Amino acid sequence: MMSWRPNWASVLPRTAVLAHDLMMVWLSWNGLRLVRHGLAGTPVDVPPLTSPEMLLVLFAQGLVLWRVGLYRGLWRFASVPDLFNLAKAALLGVIAITIGLFLYNRLDTVPRTVLVLYPFALVGLLGAPRLLYRVWKEHALARNHAQGVRVLILGAGLAGEALVRDMHRTGAYEPVGFLDDAAQLRGSKVQGVPVLGPIADLESIARETAARLIVIAMPSVHATLLQRVVAVCERTGIPFRMVPRLDDMLEGRSQPGELKEVAIEDLLGRSPVMPDWKAIRGWLGGRSVLVTGGGGSIGAELCRQCAKHGARRVAIVEIDELALTTTVAELQRDFPDLDCVPLLGDCGDPAVIAHALRLSEPDAVFHAAAYKQVPLLEDQLREAVRNNVLATDTVAHACHDSGVGTFVLISTDKAVDPVNVLGATKRLAEIACQSLVDRRSTRFVTVRFGNVLDSAGSVVPLFREQIRKGGPVTVTDPEVTRFFMTIPEACQLILQASAIGSHEAVYTLDMGEPVAIRVLAEQMIRLAGKQPGRDIAIVYSGLRPGEKLHETLFHADERYRPTSHPKILQAEPRAVSPDAVSEAIVQLRSACAQYDLETMSRVLRASVPEFAPAPAVHAPAATVVNFPARNARRI
Repeated sequence: MMSWRPNWASVLPRTAVLAHDLMMVWLSWNGLRLVRHGLAGTPVDVPPLTSPEMLLVLFAQGLVLWRVGLYRGLWRFASVPDLFNLAKAALLGVIAITIGLFLYNRLDTVPRTVLVLYPFALVGLLGAPRLLYRVWKEHALARNHAQGVRVLILGAGLAGEALVRDMHRTGAYEPVGFLDDAAQLRGSKVQGVPVLGPIADLESIARETAARLIVIAMPSVHATLLQRVVAVCERTGIPFRMVPRLDDMLEGRSQPGELKEVAIEDLLGRSPVMPDWKAIRGWLGGRSVLVTGGGGSIGAELCRQCAKHGARRVAIVEIDELALTTTVAELQRDFPDLDCVPLLGDCGDPAVIAHALRLSEPDAVFHAAAYKQVPLLEDQLREAVRNNVLATDTVAHACHDSGVGTFVLISTDKAVDPVNVLGATKRLAEIACQSLVDRRSTRFVTVRFGNVLDSAGSVVPLFREQIRKGGPVTVTDPEVTRFFMTIPEACQLILQASAIGSHEAVYTLDMGEPVAIRVLAEQMIRLAGKQPGRDIAIVYSGLRPGEKLHETLFHADERYRPTSHPKILQAEPRAVSPDAVSEAIVQLRSACAQYDLETMSRVLRASVPEFAPAPAVHAPAATVVNFPARNARRI
């Protein structure tokens, strides 16, 4: 039998604090009585500590102080909310004392002035020692750790003020000054740290203060301004970090108090999409969903977003066993109440998808499974057709026949005026889904977006790895541009488009201006603390097979119009012939079974008339181009 042993290290300090507070109660009560009788010139009548009146006052007030949670906090973290807590405890205490004494002796021995002034005196006597103790502790920490890393903080707002308090508590860093463009803050102090000047003067101020680290404490700043701030930081040659955004902390991508490196996602040059979470939760809450390709970067994030926003069941069809295992483990760890249904198999297999639909009984199916590597698929026509077209047709037909409420096809901007096999097969997948539209049955939704940062096979992890190895960084062409978004943004767009409610629609995101890949490479090199052309070479290798210089998001014949979400546009689907589509699918299945590449190519071109394959490009000998570190264009 285990015996209970109190944690004296925890109990003793709280007992001492309680004793201190009861002494302050005694002092407030009797001090006010002394003052009251002194002013009135009447004999002083102070009740002894053991009198029934005094014991009742101490018991009532002590019980209230305990019940309001005053002893769950620490003095060294005392703040304004603690003063409000003290005021509440004093007010409730005087009410309890008044009721108790009225029942005891009808308040015959207590002056009414004492009851009125008691809460104010008690708040002062209890609050002052707490705040003085906090000031003393923080001053002692700052004095003991004066040799910490000297830090300049950009931004003297709430984030900067909280950062200084954290630095004072840990002692590992010594904040030597703020820089802020707000003129009214110039010359003032925040938490005892002076505001030294505007951000534009960072270079000179960093030299004068011997700063060894710069922290950007502007978590909600727009990407355009952040680009300018980062450019100033780079010119100093001093390492710099950034206070994480609130969304990053809530999503678990950063920890509170953690300083993160400025990521390329922070410098996209466009505001992130702000979804209508109420609409998404209203559509998704309590539903069962199935995600094909749920082990991929987009599919796995879709599973997480669905679980986070109220789906009761998430079924995953994935052909890669490691990816399936990893995704399921993450979902079970983060969402223990979620009904997670893993299915290992190829979603293009009719038996697999039929079994998945029977097991999960989904209200919505997100079809994320696809091949997407442009140069590779140029020489892998059969697999591109089999996975991107025929598997999509299989899943879409199964959903239509089972009466699934919503089928969402995840497509790409490369399906608009396609010049490569990826774009053509994804466009034919869109057409195949459109041919199944029936107002009385499944709602078919197509969502298109551009490149996804940090997704498997994207350019960002490739550049990051090349920079880690010391270069060179390979860029196909100096003029090539792409539209970019983050993985969470892409999945939020998918859910938002699915929740809008149109029966048959093609949605695309207004993604702002395209980003030059050359500029992306330069900026990533700088964020790694190196200089393009000096520390890391940039190599131009020529466009790869199937690539074009610039992608387009909109087709001229689709007549885009705005939706209820300001960043999502809806296209009017082009007319298709269901019979022609059905015949094309039959021919493609037969050609795939016989590995007949010629027939597959012919049917693909006939089914997607706008498909104009890019001419084969033979990359020239690699050319290294150096870019001046100071004058290079920034994203």
